[in-house]
Amino acid sequence: MSSGPAREGAPLPRAQGARGRRPAWLANSARAAVPLLLPLLLAGAVFLGLFFGLGAVPLFDVDEGAFGEATREMLERGDYVSTWLNGQARYDKPILIYWLQAASVHLLGLDEFALRLPSALASAAWIAAILAFARRFLDRGTAYAAAFIAAGSAGLTVIGRGAIADALLNLFLALSMFDIIRYAMNPRPAWRRRAFLWIGLGLLAKGPVALLVPGAASLLAFSLQGRAADWWRAVRDPAGWAILLAVALPWYLLEYERRGDAFLAGFFLRHNVERVLAPLQGHGGSPLYYLPAILVLLLPYTGLFLRTLTGLRRMNAAPLDTFLWCWFLFVLVFFSLAATKLPHYLLYGATPLFILMARQRHALRSNLLAFAPPLLFLGVVAALPRLLEYLAPTIRNPYVREALGQAGVFGPAWRAGALALLAAVLGLALWRGMSPWRRLAAAGLPCTLALVGLLLPALAELQQGPVKEAALLARRAGWDVHSWRINVPSFSVYRGAVTPAAPAAPQLASRGQVLLTRSDALAALGPVELLYRKGGIVLARMPR
Repeated sequence: MSSGPAREGAPLPRAQGARGRRPAWLANSARAAVPLLLPLLLAGAVFLGLFFGLGAVPLFDVDEGAFGEATREMLERGDYVSTWLNGQARYDKPILIYWLQAASVHLLGLDEFALRLPSALASAAWIAAILAFARRFLDRGTAYAAAFIAAGSAGLTVIGRGAIADALLNLFLALSMFDIIRYAMNPRPAWRRRAFLWIGLGLLAKGPVALLVPGAASLLAFSLQGRAADWWRAVRDPAGWAILLAVALPWYLLEYERRGDAFLAGFFLRHNVERVLAPLQGHGGSPLYYLPAILVLLLPYTGLFLRTLTGLRRMNAAPLDTFLWCWFLFVLVFFSLAATKLPHYLLYGATPLFILMARQRHALRSNLLAFAPPLLFLGVVAALPRLLEYLAPTIRNPYVREALGQAGVFGPAWRAGALALLAAVLGLALWRGMSPWRRLAAAGLPCTLALVGLLLPALAELQQGPVKEAALLARRAGWDVHSWRINVPSFSVYRGAVTPAAPAAPQLASRGQVLLTRSDALAALGPVELLYRKGGIVLARMPR
């Protein structure tokens, strides 16, 4: 029955799909896009943190330069068992990272990107392993949050862009611990035997620490649950040990056959046992060393970490909590007591924190706690040019003064970019349209961009730019260069040749010998011909 014509001035009925309910096709499209959103965001975070500009900055000395030069000499010598650095036997690390870097260089050519690519890929796999594990034991949202936190954390970003062994080690530590936890929840022999496989690969990547961390952390977790007998039964698995030894032992035997007791003394005693007993290469610190270090490594999610610490009271609430907390706490306590201290050692226990932090993300309600760390970080980045302009002239050491006082590193575009990123995160902090967690996750992208696009390139240019420039100059000129009172192995990478150490007394060097040194050592050389001097790096020719 018709209701008759509409009265004048009466509101007309809305057409369905025009202003009322969304059209069905639009609603269906939105629902279809939701499952793709999280993977796309995570892929973007991984690309930005690990692959964006990966080869755009020089290798950092000493570590990246040493790994890079050892890989270059491996390819030059055709020796794929033993490693060498500037013509001298190198015992620092096992062989796996050198194999991977050599393969990358063989395919792509010798440059920063090729040397760093294995670490970036290992870190991407590390993040993928976190995602898969958390999705199995928790929920999809928490799994993606854990992976996103890992991908955006400063520590993982820096180590994942480094041509060193630690990203590879962290991947195998994560895989081994994840399979140990799977075994604890469902004691299938396949889980524990796969854990032995990852440990064996970790022994090839970094050494005994790959066995120490999962072994000790799992013993602690099993014991707290009254299951020490189960742990002991699992570690006595003959098949597991056969897998581990089949993976790791052949290289160790080959290296010992070649180098004998020098390998035992150099690798096991000096670079493993001695690191625990005495500060190696001056890397010492107090037992509280890692407390401030972890606040920096977890940027920009430091506030979320502090909020997560309240979960320590419930570490025995569920088996998963026990394993995750024992993993982190063992690493924190052991390396705090060890004599040698480096910030990235704490990353061996960061993986469980990423998962624990993701579980607490919705409990983060304080805007101050969430945004004070990223804003402080970006504020320091933005203020860095002014800070160095003020400090550099006051430094008495000429090498440090010249390195920090290089003009042109912080150009107008750099300064404008730093301020823009700071403003973006400040805007997210002030905006109340989303929960603190979602705004913090959004702020992670500008923080990562500031780290990989501004801070690391600037630091690399200050410290390493002159080293690379001097090496390329020496390469073009065909100079035979020796080093004196300086340790920058990346010089050899860029020059494409070994750089032997000059005699301790420079007067014993050959006449006309070109020396690579630092500006604070020039006075001890006496009269020389300066061939290059920039940023504290000097190429000098001895009198003919």
